[in-house]
Parts: sequence; structure tokens; C-alpha cells
Amino acid sequence: MERINPPELGKPSGFSHAVAAQGRLVFLAGQTALDADNRIVGDGVVEQFERALGNLLAALRAAGGEPADLCSLTVYIVDMDDYKAHAREIGRVWKRLVGADYPAMAGIGVNRLWDVEALVEVQGYAVVNR
Repeated sequence: MERINPPELGKPSGFSHAVAAQGRLVFLAGQTALDADNRIVGDGVVEQFERALGNLLAALRAAGGEPADLCSLTVYIVDMDDYKAHAREIGRVWKRLVGADYPAMAGIGVNRLWDVEALVEVQGYAVVNR
């Protein structure tokens, strides 16, 4: 996998401008902070982001992949100001669960998600070479 960050676009922080990869494409459905009983858990955006990302990574592992295989990730955010205020904590969660590399990413503000209690949802795809 090659992460492409041309200097004319500026140094990215928390994402890569482009990712090139070859292998088996795995599409990952949007994941929120649902537990095994389909209940939203976590009081704040950091806790919910951690659970949602963990759920997405569980689906990726079940497909034979690992966090480093993520090529693209979209984060749907109910309260952008709250998310940005907790960006450092969210970044620490990312580094603990995924590592130092970032896929191509987008953060999109939305009015609400399917479950009204959900504060964040993550969706993406990966390329698995195993």
C-alpha cells in the first residue's frame, strides 16, 4: 500500500491525501457505537468513536484484514464542534487501535444518524493482500 501526500497539497494531519493499493477489496459498512445487543454505548464522542472504530476493525479482521489495510475511511459526525474539541483524544484512540498510518479520510457533519443516540459513524474500505 502506498500513501501519497504530494507537497503542493500541504502536509496532512490525521489523513492521507491518496492511497494506492492492490489486492482484495473489502467494503466496510458504517459502524456506530453499537454493542452486541444493538444498543449504543458510550456517553461522549471519544467513547463512541472508539467503539465504532473497534466495530469496523472487527468486521475488517473477520474479512481477513488488519488496520494497516484500511485505504479509505469516512467519519460521519453529529456535532462537528464537539468532535474537533476532542480531536487529540480521538487521535490517541486512532493510534492505539490502528497505528500511525492514516487512510484517505473525510469527516462529514450530519444532522443525525440512524440511531438517534449515535454521535459518530465510521465507514470505509480496505485492500487485503492475504
